[in-house]
Amino acid sequence: MIFLTAFLTGLLGSFHCAGMCGPIALATPTVGDTVLLKAFGKLLYNLGRITTYAILGALLGTFGLGLKLAGLQQSISIIAGVIIILSVLFTSTKLSKLTINPFKYVTGGFISKLFQTKTYYALFAIGMLNGLLPCGFVYIGLIGAVATQNTWEGALFMVMFGLGTLPMMYGVSLVGQFLSITTRGSINKFTPYFAVLIGCLFILRGLGLGIPYVSPKINDNTTINQDCGVPHTISTIESN
Repeated sequence: MIFLTAFLTGLLGSFHCAGMCGPIALATPTVGDTVLLKAFGKLLYNLGRITTYAILGALLGTFGLGLKLAGLQQSISIIAGVIIILSVLFTSTKLSKLTINPFKYVTGGFISKLFQTKTYYALFAIGMLNGLLPCGFVYIGLIGAVATQNTWEGALFMVMFGLGTLPMMYGVSLVGQFLSITTRGSINKFTPYFAVLIGCLFILRGLGLGIPYVSPKINDNTTINQDCGVPHTISTIESN
């Protein structure tokens, strides 16, 4: 369920991404002499984005694992849901003030050379850098990666998020921004409601209400450390 949520977040968020990152996708160099090779190059660009998402997801998933080992397993998902819901209250302008654009630390000459270099390596590198751009929906995905409380699951969560963005962003890189500004605006009106829904799902998951796939039950098993004689509690979430 949590990975399906990641995919749907990316899928619906991609309409927003088409407006924000569409110009970058359109500006990427075209590599190859045939239609198939050109399409492969654009796919590499998008795989570069997803690779960056996966790396960030693994890092945030590892952070979540650390919180889990600190005894905050149940709280992580609830806190993640609350943060997602609160983020809806911020306008994009206010949110951008709290973020850092990594491109500030990359020289313009380097970026220009990448866009002028017609190689598959350049396309993949541009995609990886694109994955670092500040984006509200990516941040929602990364919060979800923390909630997985696992390095590999955090990476998989962000891969599913990236795959959700792939149809729209791949289409944009191939044929341009085929959705009109009016259409994207209409769809974007529903994105805050979807973000709140995602936040509620994370809160439900953390509450452990025993609802299969949505809010799996949390078992607390108290064990004794035989070496030290110190009791400690291990919390586990049932797999559904």
